[in-house]
Amino acid sequence: MMSRPQSCIEGGTPCSRHSNSSRRSKVMAERVALVVLCILLAAALIVIYRLSEFGTFENTKIRESLKKLEDHRMKCENVLKENLSKTKPCSTVQPTCPQPPEVTGDPCSKCEEGWEQHGGKCYYFSTNKSSWNESRDDCRAKGGDLVKIDSREEQEFLGKKVRGIMTDHEDKFWIGLTDSAEQGRWLWVDGSPLNKSLSYWNYYEPDNWPEDDCVLMGDKGDRYLKSWSDTSCKVSRRSICEKPAAKGQNKTVCV
Repeated sequence: MMSRPQSCIEGGTPCSRHSNSSRRSKVMAERVALVVLCILLAAALIVIYRLSEFGTFENTKIRESLKKLEDHRMKCENVLKENLSKTKPCSTVQPTCPQPPEVTGDPCSKCEEGWEQHGGKCYYFSTNKSSWNESRDDCRAKGGDLVKIDSREEQEFLGKKVRGIMTDHEDKFWIGLTDSAEQGRWLWVDGSPLNKSLSYWNYYEPDNWPEDDCVLMGDKGDRYLKSWSDTSCKVSRRSICEKPAAKGQNKTVCV
């Protein structure tokens, strides 16, 4: 018969101690592992909570910032709408002067009192009768000169105007045309020669009598276009003065 090992003969004590020690070591290892696992789990939960808390905080800040921006944008829109509602559309217009610019100082284009505006010019139709030279001096004293006719439209306007003023056939008006410097060479008061395409002589005019050096216009009938005639510069007649209309400045007017 085989014998037992010596370590187990005496009451089995050595074997029992060895077995208990092994069980205690195993339990201890399990406990340590469980504690470590619990610690790791707790740490993970803390990290997750912190991250969640941080994310929530950041999202809250972002939402608050967006809300502030939205409120600011709405306020800006309301202010803009209010300002636009108070703003009226504007346009650049030429204002009408209630009085002559010399009186009011207003820079809008208008003729002085007693002058008539037409086509950018001012015309003065005299009520007094005087010679051609005296009439010219009077026009110059008023800031202009005897009229120079530059177009058919201007001739028609003046012809119709003087026809309405004339009291009889001889009640004519001096214009700024003369051949006093050289017979047959008609010059305007500014020294420019008469354009034959813009000459409006009445029938059989000019008759070129030696003393007929100055030109009148006007016809009491319907011939307001061809109404020029030459006569002596010493004859007393009415006259037509001319000067440019005052230069205007455009103003912005809201309506």
